[in-house]
Amino acid sequence: MKTINDFSFENKKALIRVDFNVPLDENFEVTDDTRIQAAKPSIIKILEDGGSAVLMSHLGRPKGVQDEFSLRHIVEKTSEVLGIQVKFVADCIGAEAETAVTDLQPGEVILLENLRFHAEETAGDQEFAKQLSKLGDIYVNDAFGTAHRAHASTAIIAQFFPDQKCFGNLLAKEIESIDKVLSSGEKPVTAILGGSKVSSKITIIENILDKVDHLIIGGGMTYTFIKAKGGQVGDSICEDDKQELALDILKKAEEKGVQIHLPVDVIGADAFDNEANTDVIDVDMIPNGWQGLDAGPKTLENFHEVIMKSKTILWNGPLGVFEMENFAKGTIALGHSIAKATENGAFSLVGGGDSVAAVKQFGFGDKVSYVSTGGGAMLESLEGKTLPGIAAVANS
Repeated sequence: MKTINDFSFENKKALIRVDFNVPLDENFEVTDDTRIQAAKPSIIKILEDGGSAVLMSHLGRPKGVQDEFSLRHIVEKTSEVLGIQVKFVADCIGAEAETAVTDLQPGEVILLENLRFHAEETAGDQEFAKQLSKLGDIYVNDAFGTAHRAHASTAIIAQFFPDQKCFGNLLAKEIESIDKVLSSGEKPVTAILGGSKVSSKITIIENILDKVDHLIIGGGMTYTFIKAKGGQVGDSICEDDKQELALDILKKAEEKGVQIHLPVDVIGADAFDNEANTDVIDVDMIPNGWQGLDAGPKTLENFHEVIMKSKTILWNGPLGVFEMENFAKGTIALGHSIAKATENGAFSLVGGGDSVAAVKQFGFGDKVSYVSTGGGAMLESLEGKTLPGIAAVANS
């Protein structure tokens, strides 16, 4: 696996696929610059080597050219994060882009216009990728968030740089972190899967059962398992058509020697509402009219014990409806347990939209080993799929 550290960029133009798909407010101001910050180390390394950087990204899902999705809106924020005035060119291929790149001097950065203003980007068009490839000497893929897409700028383009392609720091870290969980991590390995549906996590569970020692199941998925085992779940979210599957997962785990840990008690509520009446209820005795919306105190104690014995931890999905303050305690407590285990030397990887949001919201970002930047890409990696954007660079 070649990374950015295997190359010197002196007098070279690096064509970097970054993921600057950042949220903007109604004034087109960037509201969260995490993804720009994440790409910064790779860009700075190139500039410090004496090279220049040509940045390409998408923003949103435009239908043709739409100003609201123009990357010119993020030039100011990108300049601020990098500490250097970033130039902008109003297209990503063609004469204007080629001239701007030809004029680029060592130490300079240019941002190309939204790749998705051209339908050929998402279509994985060969000719479009070839035109993009004219804009750099070395291709760097540092966009994990789009690595699961076989788009022109993430997968197709790599063939035009047979020996001059590598992963940026961010993408290399993502690959390394997932590898630690799935193959090279110190045992015991614990995976924590939350979220609402078993159906959305089936392939992950099936892929990781051979790789983990403990599997903690929380969130809305809990109730499908509990009901399958004969428990009463009241009005809790439950996939009735997945109960056989839940029993099958429990059986497979037992055969493989994986310990599954399910909640034993929950914070039940008489309505899906932050102001609802609540009570601590045994997970298998939730009365009709009530639903489980968070993990209970005994459950959190049990989970804490498992986590403290773990050396490698994967966290994907919250334990409750953390968006409501009264049902966020379980997810926060879990965050504290993982932070403590990390402090004691465990490796912890957090990935998937909701758990990343929870980690940010409750301030655990710098208390875990690694927070993944790519939701869909992270999940597909955990499912054991080969990501086109990674394969294209790795297979040189």
